[in-house]
Amino acid sequence: MKKFLDLISEELMNAFEKSGYNRKYGKATISNRPDLCEFQCNGAMAAAKEYKCAPIKIAGDVLELIKDNPIFSKAEAVNPGFINIDIDKEYLSRYLNGMNKDEMLGCEKQKPRTIMVDYGGPNVAKPLHVGHLRSAIIGESIKRNARYLGHTLYGDIHLGDWGLQMGLIIQELSLRKPDLPYFDESFTGDYPTDAPFTISELEEIYPTASGKSKEDEAYRNAALAATKELQAGRRGYRALWKHIINVSVSDLKKNYEKLHVSFELWNGESDVQDIIPGMIDEFKASGIAHESDGALVVDVKEDTDTKEIPPCIIQKSDGAALYATTDLATLKDRMKNYNPEKIIYVVDKRQELHFLQVFRTARKAGIVPEALELNFVGFGTMNGKDGKPFKTREGGVMRLESLLGEIEEEMFKKITSNHTVDEAEARDTARKVALSAIKYGDLSNQASKDYVFDVERFTSFEGNTGPYILYTIVRIKSILNKYCQEVGEISLSDINPASNEYEKALGLELCKFNSVIESSFEELAPHKICSYIYDLSNAFNRFYHETKIISEEDRFKQAGWIMLLTLTKKVLETCIDILGFDAPDRM
Repeated sequence: MKKFLDLISEELMNAFEKSGYNRKYGKATISNRPDLCEFQCNGAMAAAKEYKCAPIKIAGDVLELIKDNPIFSKAEAVNPGFINIDIDKEYLSRYLNGMNKDEMLGCEKQKPRTIMVDYGGPNVAKPLHVGHLRSAIIGESIKRNARYLGHTLYGDIHLGDWGLQMGLIIQELSLRKPDLPYFDESFTGDYPTDAPFTISELEEIYPTASGKSKEDEAYRNAALAATKELQAGRRGYRALWKHIINVSVSDLKKNYEKLHVSFELWNGESDVQDIIPGMIDEFKASGIAHESDGALVVDVKEDTDTKEIPPCIIQKSDGAALYATTDLATLKDRMKNYNPEKIIYVVDKRQELHFLQVFRTARKAGIVPEALELNFVGFGTMNGKDGKPFKTREGGVMRLESLLGEIEEEMFKKITSNHTVDEAEARDTARKVALSAIKYGDLSNQASKDYVFDVERFTSFEGNTGPYILYTIVRIKSILNKYCQEVGEISLSDINPASNEYEKALGLELCKFNSVIESSFEELAPHKICSYIYDLSNAFNRFYHETKIISEEDRFKQAGWIMLLTLTKKVLETCIDILGFDAPDRM
């Protein structure tokens, strides 16, 4: 279906053209004065400059051609040259009925593209903490949005599974459990299939080893040596490394699942290490890389830059690779195996310069074609009420598991405080509402902005919160269930022309759905969906408070309202699914 606003604009553009003016001036917008009109066109003001004519004259000419148009219930020209219009109720109901009968609710599948979303980025052997939250939540929503519009998606977690942290764990294990066969270079048998540690032990080993390496130079050197041997392919260390990966990934999957976050690819930095030497040789042979103070660099500054853009360092003077090297090799690998047409990186906004250097280097080296879209979605910090990065009461970095648990418990108390409910159902509802509080609390903010994670506000059932959105959906479900009990099964009928202003306002909000879903993907801006469903929920609740739906005696009118509620429910549920959470049946 065409976007509702585009249909209105089309009528106005035709009128501008028939009046002798450029049709581009007929673009309609949602009125910024809803007390005066529903939509407006300000094109006459811009056209006045081109045609050397008073804007009210141009608006009057256009008005003559649209005043009897059946799409509009009102059309007027207002000084100095605004065209104010209201939509005909029957036209609106026809559009809503089209949405209700359409599988995509008025959205159109886009020309399918292969898109990769790089989000997550945790290091193995470390627990997920609140610092990992934004990448996971924003990335998952962008991926779901793109998939809804018909694209083929690959979400890649891009694990940090290579480097000194591995050597530190191996070194600490060699001191704690020296008799393990992994440390015996003469061992030729099969290594154990079970890991010699649990995830809890592993999460304790790494910070201990990291702390020791900062105070003991000999310990650090041993860890560096272990890292080098691992990367050189020492058999026992590779087997131990695989245990570290398997135990960590198993735990990561469990925790991401709680967030309703999933990845199609569980690749890590290690997967592209074999690509790096050949890639560096190609850089040298092509001449795009040159030595600078012993390091190998690629100049990426362009003439149009207004600030200094330093070269991209590909290899340090000691021969070591860097994050940029790994990211370039990852791009090379992705092009070979998936040939994507768009790659979206959802990363801390402080990494913007790094990715600018990587993107420019990749294009300069011919790793990616010019046609490939490379998008950087930089997110801000999740802060506490003190304005500093969110931490535990004791001042430490909060584990994601702990945050989820605390908010679930808070929601469980709220759910069970006012009425008796089955505990299992209450727990399930608490999990769903808690997830909505966390995800909506994050996604309702523009990704690039820092925001305050206020548990008390985010878990409220009032205001611009996830629980409020879920409460609205549950209210609609309740009305539909009552209707089925009292009247019978819901049968597909038409949404009738609006009988009051609140019903019409709800219908006009519903018409924005396809436009919001498309623009939120084009701009990689999930907060637009949040803003939309908050407005839609408000419109529904105003309609609900002004309309006695279940007690209505006119069955025709009532059936039309039930269809309107059915569409509202479908739109809200589709939106929250894209945002990555779902609604319970009762609250």
